[in-house]
Amino acid sequence: MHALTEKDIRASFVNASQRERSSLTLPSDLDRIDWEDRDFLGWRDAKYVQQGYVVVPVDGAPVGILLRESEQRARTRPQCSWCEDVTLPNDVVFFSAKRAGRAGRNGDTVGTLVCAHFECTRNVRKLPPLAYPGFDRDAARQRRIEALRESVVGFARDIRDSR
Repeated sequence: MHALTEKDIRASFVNASQRERSSLTLPSDLDRIDWEDRDFLGWRDAKYVQQGYVVVPVDGAPVGILLRESEQRARTRPQCSWCEDVTLPNDVVFFSAKRAGRAGRNGDTVGTLVCAHFECTRNVRKLPPLAYPGFDRDAARQRRIEALRESVVGFARDIRDSR
């Protein structure tokens, strides 16, 4: 992922109003982010604790999505739909996102289970355990990285292209 500026981030949101874009709280470490090993930018809003944001590179341009965490809690431990890690050291929550354009203004939303603080990029880069003798852990890690990218880009396209 290439580095993004505050202006790039605010302009990228496809399912947020002008007011929502201007009032969102940017990540506090924006100037220290290592963009090389990042599949998407995701963070929680410090002011609005139920809100999260992701910015995903799609077709060469950033697509920003405003997410809202559900107040309902799962009865069992859910699995993240993006990184699909079954040994997560973090919580997974249900987020919903308005679709872009008219569909979103009409109340059409999409939901997904995601790591609560968007730790997916870090999770897929951990070496998986040795499944059997001769198991190629590096190749498995690379497949997980590619699967994460496909999942996140697919989600962003679904939100963006519903106009």
